[in-house]
Amino acid sequence: MIPPRVKNAAATRGAILASARRRFLQESYDNVGLREIAGDVGVDVSLISRYFGSKEELFRAVLRHGKSEVFDGKVEASDLPCYLAAMAVPGHPENGSEHLERLQIILRSVSSPKASEIVREAFHEDVLDPMAALLPGEDACTRASLALSVLTGTTILRAIMGVDSLCECDQEAVRGDLARLLQMALFGRS
Repeated sequence: MIPPRVKNAAATRGAILASARRRFLQESYDNVGLREIAGDVGVDVSLISRYFGSKEELFRAVLRHGKSEVFDGKVEASDLPCYLAAMAVPGHPENGSEHLERLQIILRSVSSPKASEIVREAFHEDVLDPMAALLPGEDACTRASLALSVLTGTTILRAIMGVDSLCECDQEAVRGDLARLLQMALFGRS
């Protein structure tokens, strides 16, 4: 006989979030169903609506779960190039599996108009706008976007595609070169 499940809202919400994360890692946004997520956790699908409201809000919660508050006073503008470069190479506390999984979820769901809209909103609110707010001068959002493009591309080539020239070389040198590229993107020649 299976013992009755202890009712714990926080644990149930966490289990739903974990199941959704696994599902969105395996399938595109459009192919993930709330019934499957509920089934993984052993709850009624109505609980997902109760805790998250909708599939869109659940996806948004998956994207934001575990995100660090890098731009909430932890990093000064002058430190951004080195900080961001360190995120893209091994051994940095901010480049753990959660960040890589978040990127994989985004890439897997990019073909969905709804998921793309949610990703864009979360990206602006959580990353791009706070980073741009740190930068001096005009066109800060454009410069932050350019730097994040370099960072994202490097992360994809290294961690997802496993490009040898980025994976099997002196990582300290890669970090330094990337920091210089990010310096140029963020601050120009000055």
